Amino acid sequence: MEFTINQILIAMILTILAGFSTAIGSVIAFFSKNDNLRILSFGLGFSAGVMIYISFMEILPSSFIDFKKYYNSSYGELLALLCFFGGIFLSAIIDKFIPEDVNPHEPKEDLSELKICPLPKKNEKAPAFHAGEPLKKINTKALKRTGIFTALAIAIHNFPEGFATFISSLDNLNFGVAIAVAVAIHNIPEGMAVSLPIYHATNDKKKAFIYSALSGIAEPIGAFVGAFLILPIMNGLTLAITFAIVAGIMVFISFDELLPAAKTYDKAHDSLYGLVFGMAVMAISLILLNP
Repeated sequence: MEFTINQILIAMILTILAGFSTAIGSVIAFFSKNDNLRILSFGLGFSAGVMIYISFMEILPSSFIDFKKYYNSSYGELLALLCFFGGIFLSAIIDKFIPEDVNPHEPKEDLSELKICPLPKKNEKAPAFHAGEPLKKINTKALKRTGIFTALAIAIHNFPEGFATFISSLDNLNFGVAIAVAVAIHNIPEGMAVSLPIYHATNDKKKAFIYSALSGIAEPIGAFVGAFLILPIMNGLTLAITFAIVAGIMVFISFDELLPAAKTYDKAHDSLYGLVFGMAVMAISLILLNP
């Protein structure tokens, strides 16, 4: 299976744009108040709706069809499901290796009662912090360390997302655009999680913005690795395997990252409304774009 330079270039551009949307989160963090973040809850729910719908209704069924071309119906579906759960397992393993205190997708302690957080001693964890929490007086060195380690954690998380965006865009541009937009919205609060600690520790917006933007660089790296590993051997079977894995990755991202993050800013079921709206928009767009 061959792809044109144009297809590869478009897929790479979409992945880069999705990755560097962390910088948008950084800018929002400088000017937003917590009361104005309900739209973020809706947006994260919307992203989850898009990813869940397209994974179960389009990408996984597409993998079933491709597998059945090489194996009989039962074995084909079984192999597709094994790859799907393999994608979930891969994402869970990556998540497991991120320390809880700097993992932006782990529940954090409430800082509303915290007045002073001393600088952690050697081998001691940095203070928990994430976007949306009220900020009290916290040791600036410890806070900056938290921001930097959060950036590294997000970069590791973004690697499989970049791979998923690139491969999906390569095979079907409609899928790719939808996934890139969903990932971009998902990256906004991650950018906030990086920039807020660094900004409040250094009072330097430029430095906070740079760290936030750099945390998204793993997505184009994931795309480059995907291009290097997959493109030389791409055929119907490898595409079926890749699609099933990508579906698993996106379902894990939705349930482990997007929906819990959306609840951080949720009021009056904003995240649920976003979830349903995302599914509806994806369903209608697929009907219109694939008559």
